[in-house]
Amino acid sequence: MKIFGGTVQKSATAFHRKAATHDDVKSILGDLDETKMLPILALRPTVADIEEASMWLAGDTDVFGAAAPLKGVASQIVTILTAHEEDEPPRAG
Repeated sequence: MKIFGGTVQKSATAFHRKAATHDDVKSILGDLDETKMLPILALRPTVADIEEASMWLAGDTDVFGAAAPLKGVASQIVTILTAHEEDEPPRAG
């Protein structure tokens, strides 16, 4: 492995730009049921898109800035993952 000259950085960048697989989505977002997994995969997201959505859902606003809106495929992923949250009744404790 060559550290100098950008080889490692290029490999990492290439990985993040590749189309995400079922296993990529599962490793980043966890086990999702097919009603969420299939629409996400239909978007043909990159690994970076999945990671961006994951960070957004985790509330990591330091990465984006507090006022920065989420855009593109990552935004669509968040929409898919949070679509039914408003429909669910609050759980009794």
